[in-house]
Amino acid sequence: MSVLDMRDVRKVYRTGDVDVVALAHATLQVEHGEIVALLGPSGSGKTTLLSIAGGLLAATEGTVVVGGQDISGYDAKQLTQFRRDNVGFVFQSVNLVPFLTAEENLLVVDELGGGKGGKAAKNRASQLLDELGLGSRLGNLPGQLSGGERQRVAIGRALFNNPKLVLFDEPTSALDSKIGAQVMELIRTEMKSRDTAAVIVTHDTRMTEYADRTVRIIDGRLDAESVEQAAS
Repeated sequence: MSVLDMRDVRKVYRTGDVDVVALAHATLQVEHGEIVALLGPSGSGKTTLLSIAGGLLAATEGTVVVGGQDISGYDAKQLTQFRRDNVGFVFQSVNLVPFLTAEENLLVVDELGGGKGGKAAKNRASQLLDELGLGSRLGNLPGQLSGGERQRVAIGRALFNNPKLVLFDEPTSALDSKIGAQVMELIRTEMKSRDTAAVIVTHDTRMTEYADRTVRIIDGRLDAESVEQAAS
């Protein structure tokens, strides 16, 4: 069973008397441990697809199954719980809490899930940050970290609950090419070691070499002849 199975998904926005199609009959499957790059220009529907896959947006039509759960008919409360338990997100803007340390930014995930932030949670946060090369930086605030380090904290936060699927929205766009490549290599290593599925939205073709498969999207439509490639 695929970790992500989107079938014939449409997203239509009503603007005045006009229907704007943001996603047109998209079908996409992502398997365990597979990294899919979603490549397309600005406004092509990449973020809309990502948001629907992660339960941030509801589809107008079609079915979305993640980890065996059909979330197509979930209400807002069900989607909130689903996201917390099953999906990790890494956004372009990182979205770390500026007044919390790197460690505390990970522990927020535990607290939002009803945890008490006890010893097990602290050990989990410390272990993740150590794996990500930030063992000596867990007490630093985001403002004391470099762009690449902040992105690593965001990756740690996304992995905290052992999600089935991690969704990355332009994770390297704010980084220079060298640091961006390091972050992509880290993402690949972490996803493969955990057998975790990932979709990485990007407009940078250089980043696709870290994916197992590249899917192109233009004007809300997935290219039927997606580029297949072996990751280097």
